[in-house]
Amino acid sequence: MTIESEGTVTHEMLREREARLRSILETAPDAILVIDERGIIESFSPAAERLFGYDSGEVIGRNVSILMPAPYHERHDSYINNYLETGERRIIGIGRIVVGQRKDGSAFPIELSVGEAMIGGKRHFTGFIRDLSERQLTENRLHELQLELLHVSRLSDVGQMASTLAHELNQPLAAIVNYVQATRRMLQAEGNHSPKIAETMEKAVAQAARAGEIIRHLRSFIQRGEAERQIEELNNVVEEATALALVGAKESSINVRWVLGTEPMPVLIDKVQIQQVVFNIIRNSVEAMSEHPLPRDLIVTTGRVGGDTAQISISDSGPGLAPKVMAQLFQPFVTTKERGMGLGLSICKTIIDSHNGRLWASPNSKRGATFYIALPITDETDGRTG
Repeated sequence: MTIESEGTVTHEMLREREARLRSILETAPDAILVIDERGIIESFSPAAERLFGYDSGEVIGRNVSILMPAPYHERHDSYINNYLETGERRIIGIGRIVVGQRKDGSAFPIELSVGEAMIGGKRHFTGFIRDLSERQLTENRLHELQLELLHVSRLSDVGQMASTLAHELNQPLAAIVNYVQATRRMLQAEGNHSPKIAETMEKAVAQAARAGEIIRHLRSFIQRGEAERQIEELNNVVEEATALALVGAKESSINVRWVLGTEPMPVLIDKVQIQQVVFNIIRNSVEAMSEHPLPRDLIVTTGRVGGDTAQISISDSGPGLAPKVMAQLFQPFVTTKERGMGLGLSICKTIIDSHNGRLWASPNSKRGATFYIALPITDETDGRTG
């Protein structure tokens, strides 16, 4: 190989490397900029242009302090000089939350990480900037979803309690009517024909029957209430609900793994209700594992089953479920929690049943339990289930 060809190869390698770096800068979601040791901007990525509202041509060659509001604007050069003189790091290699300023003068919170490199014998600093106002919007949306889930949960609690009480009260009311009528017949058989006693018993029977009618109306009203349903992509619903349910899970040293199906899974559902079910089951798993020895693993899986069913499975490595609990897991007022009312899983089953789906659980071979949610996949063209 000649010197000329070696030079050509080196030149091609440099061009290729430069193209790769340019591609990274142009596609990176976070803003990236490079400054020299005087604070002069040398590179300004497309994400930085979108974030700050400047074209790169407007900022390259200018001091980076134009991206900062007062008092940071005035102090920035002194920060660099102090670092060059003392080596004391305030942001470099550490990262911190600071305030940035857009071209229009508006200030916003950013997370800034700074790296340092020597290039051509000169010191350069690379800043990686993330817009925290976007995170705030996300957190606000998560908060809104939590409130929606809480609202639906309360309504479901009330509805489930009313339905359960209605079912349980019907039997004693019917028994009261039977006892009163039997007593009236016994009195008549013994020759006691007091009009006042007969009238009082008639009133007792009428009031018991009226109470039963109120309960029947209540049950009918609860069962008739139709939720607002739309076609949703199941993976999106599960991801959003899981994000909500895992708030604080990191503190419990829980390892989370998602195995989401790659095929489309459109389902006709009330999104908030299904998210409530996923949310409740995951929170139960997190609580169960939080006081259980490591490892604490949570696996959330979605996928098609049999072509016409979308299935969610939520598996944990907690203490599992005793056979006695498993047998009556979805019945109202059954709970393993010290202060629980036992309505959570009962409500979850009611919701899934109303969507023509199935909810069940099974113990894992080693540790913990897995909950399964099956929902019919919908034909997106006309909203029919397939």
